[in-house]
Amino acid sequence: MAIIKDNSLRNFLDSEFANSGSGNSSSRNNLESGTTLERRDGAEVVNTNNNADVNLNRNNEVFGTYVNGNFIVQGEGDFNREVDRINAKNEAIDAATQEEAKDDEKRDTSHLGIPKGTFGKYSNRRQGGVLRYPLEMMTQETDYLQIDIQKYIPLQSYRSTPGDNSRYVTGNNFTNRAGRRLSQNLSTKPLINDGTILLPIPSDLKDVNAVKYDTGTINGLEAIGALGAEKGSKLIADQISKAIDGNFSLKNLGDEAMDTFGPLASDIRDGVGSFKALDNYMGKQLASRLVGAFGGNVTPNQLLARGNGEIINPNMELLFGGPTLRNFRFQFKMTPRNEKEAEQVKLIIRAFKRNMAPMAEGGLLGSGNFFLKTPNVFKLRYRTGNKNHPFLNRFKQCFLSDMSVSYTGEGIYSTYEDGTPVSMILDLSFKETQPIYDIDYDERPGTQAVGY
Repeated sequence: MAIIKDNSLRNFLDSEFANSGSGNSSSRNNLESGTTLERRDGAEVVNTNNNADVNLNRNNEVFGTYVNGNFIVQGEGDFNREVDRINAKNEAIDAATQEEAKDDEKRDTSHLGIPKGTFGKYSNRRQGGVLRYPLEMMTQETDYLQIDIQKYIPLQSYRSTPGDNSRYVTGNNFTNRAGRRLSQNLSTKPLINDGTILLPIPSDLKDVNAVKYDTGTINGLEAIGALGAEKGSKLIADQISKAIDGNFSLKNLGDEAMDTFGPLASDIRDGVGSFKALDNYMGKQLASRLVGAFGGNVTPNQLLARGNGEIINPNMELLFGGPTLRNFRFQFKMTPRNEKEAEQVKLIIRAFKRNMAPMAEGGLLGSGNFFLKTPNVFKLRYRTGNKNHPFLNRFKQCFLSDMSVSYTGEGIYSTYEDGTPVSMILDLSFKETQPIYDIDYDERPGTQAVGY
């Protein structure tokens, strides 16, 4: 005797009666009328508050009975073997469900045994898929912006080497095929720590490169002083080396000192013009410090300008101050035209908000809630069909630094019946994780350049 634990019997009976002709149609009708079976999205239930028996005939043999909501099959043959197969399948599904529930229970408890609840619940989960807007206008022949969400991987070595592959944006088999996916294959669930978002090319498209420069000043006396300090340091180092080797001599030290500092004295004399001018400047230096001691704020140049009608040449020069990080700001106006498109817009907004947020728990060491984990990174690519755009700039990995959503895209508040705004404006600001170097524009084997 075998027991069917779900409604799989209905599907089996449907196929049996469909293949057996009209001879068994009455049996099926008797089954439905005798037990008042109701169909609810493919599921059947017995609407009776007693334990009425229901008998089915298959080749003039009684082979089944409902008892307390369970269908009990009697006899041997192909039918019973089919029932046993169904039951074995259901038991396997039940076992898998129980195992998954155990895993969820483990995930919902921190390594300290503290229940997480919703706090950090999805920090270690990956749930990918593809979201896109709009649904129909984007094809394999159109240009679009592809944004892949991935977990941030720290360098751990504390430094990055210009030109290495750690932060370049490259594709894989899935992400390269994302633009060819049809609308019916799109995700209907939130993207957690993984996934792809496809958006149209923004109307205001810019690639801005910048480096930092600072204004540097050093007057003649300061320059000679710096040069003297450098030469003096070298002189002292040489004498220490000679002392270690046993070649130190006071006479040689005196000669080398004259050779080192003699030309500097000549440069000072030529620069200031006269000893009187030098004495005057040094006096202004002392005066400015004394005034500062009494709370004043006056520079030697200001005293020179007031007293002599001159200033010391600042020897100004623009000096390289370092690289900067590129910023990219995009704006998208979204006007969902149907329920499915509205669902995609909702999931896209949620995906950006969730994956730019810092993670409440966990790092490489399984840290607890005293620590915050770096948010996910976004890999941006301009695409044409299933290929990278041949002209537009390329990106390194980016963080989503800020975003804003306006739910009144047309300037007024208007929604559909389900509450979805008629028009929304999505503003996104991305910042690359590393600066751009010259070699980033070189196409080399194993290196994905960032531009043409």
